[in-house]
Amino acid sequence: MENYLENLTQKQSDFFNSLKEIYQNRALPSYDKIKKDLGFKSKNSIKQYLEVLKAKNLVLNLNDNLYINPELFKAKFVLSKVKAGFASIMDDKIEKRISFDEILEINSPSTFVFKVSGDSMCDIGILDNDYVVIKKQQSAKINDVVLAIVDNEFTLKTLKKDEKGAYLKPENSSYPIIRPKYSLSIFGVAIGITRKLNG
Repeated sequence: MENYLENLTQKQSDFFNSLKEIYQNRALPSYDKIKKDLGFKSKNSIKQYLEVLKAKNLVLNLNDNLYINPELFKAKFVLSKVKAGFASIMDDKIEKRISFDEILEINSPSTFVFKVSGDSMCDIGILDNDYVVIKKQQSAKINDVVLAIVDNEFTLKTLKKDEKGAYLKPENSSYPIIRPKYSLSIFGVAIGITRKLNG
């Protein structure tokens, strides 16, 4: 589906790109709403365009609603590994499209995304304003990065244990370890992080 606009006319391509930009992965609204949003004069034109897009699987009928094909919102996954040292040309072909929602199981009802505040985990690459993906579970292994509830407060730390029992270790030597005064429970385990560069 890499050249999915290849067999469309320019007007059909423009229509599809407008739909994709405005409605993204949401259900497409009524013909009247699309007509208003895209500045069309006729609902019949919209119907004709949508029939073409459905025939090419660019628009799908899912649960009695029309959607842009979800595959078209996935990032292109390239086989080449990116070298952080010296520049090289990526000459491998795109293997497929991938979705970080699927990789990190963000669509799962047991998965949550939290925004990180502070630098207490910076030594393992979890920075202020990063987004951390947490899989909700009540147990964790030693050395897991966990979202824990310590004395009724949430904190993201590494789970450790010694002769005194379980404690939480910040991954920044400027911060002290955390031992619970009353209680420590696990909300979930970190399974991934993401950040937006340049703001």
